[in-house]
Amino acid sequence: MLDQIKGLHHVTSMAASAGTNNRFFTDTLGLRRVKKTVNFDAPDVYHLYYGDEVGTPGSVMTYFPFPHIARGRPGTGEVGTTLFSVPEGSIGYWTDRLSKAGVDGLKTDSAFGENRLYFAGPDGDGFALVEVKDDPRAPWTGNGVGEDNAIRGFHSASLRLRDEGATGELLKYMGYSQIDAKDGVTRFGIPGGNGADVIDIETMPNIAHAHLGAGSVHHIAFAVENREKQLEVRKALMETGYQVTPVIDRDYFWAIYFRTPGGVLFEVATNEPGFNRDEDTAHLGEALKLPKQHAHLREALEQHLEPIE
Repeated sequence: MLDQIKGLHHVTSMAASAGTNNRFFTDTLGLRRVKKTVNFDAPDVYHLYYGDEVGTPGSVMTYFPFPHIARGRPGTGEVGTTLFSVPEGSIGYWTDRLSKAGVDGLKTDSAFGENRLYFAGPDGDGFALVEVKDDPRAPWTGNGVGEDNAIRGFHSASLRLRDEGATGELLKYMGYSQIDAKDGVTRFGIPGGNGADVIDIETMPNIAHAHLGAGSVHHIAFAVENREKQLEVRKALMETGYQVTPVIDRDYFWAIYFRTPGGVLFEVATNEPGFNRDEDTAHLGEALKLPKQHAHLREALEQHLEPIE
């Protein structure tokens, strides 16, 4: 069993409009845009990152906004819901705030002893806020949401699978332990993790496979401290039979990827070097930052990409 993984690093999804996506995460949810760059494989498309003040691993939601992309079809083999941690007693505040903002899909419930507020993103993305008592992580409050209510980072992610077995075993190998099960959902957690250390598996044997599009999660990333730990994880996964990519430099972290038995794309990303490697912390996310291999495209990209504040 591995012990290098400490929880989630980031979650990356697809969107249809960069401007709409940016407004939702900064104005509506109150997160900070910590990086404005481009998709390494499709540089004519933004890669936007939102999180806390510095983009701490476990707080960062990222997006590829492909203009006019068709909406995804929900189903199995994907991340169904991404859940954020908010302070105990703040669900009422968020219900009022999201309702006034015209957010769709508002629904409250309780699961595993936690109060939740479900809501949809601009492209039908599945989200929820979960009340967590005494989450010690510092929130970003620069976009008008006070400290008593602000998002602390991820709480968890829920995987929709036709069968739990093989992916559940993979999570256990990755250092997760089963901590509960109820109503077709099995909960896994990492003791002493980074706060974003819960994964739920929803077993849906009769649901068709998801179709990737706007509102879909493209991949989910798990955090390791550094490149040395990442190489240990890569070696162990390959020895177990997984097809794992070589290490890829993503400028703000190093990444490896592999496909899980249930169809979800997993990434393992390093906490180093961080989002302030090329911008002062006070100005994160303001300028368009380009990977060196795309630096020569700056003039064309600045004319092509949708302007966002």
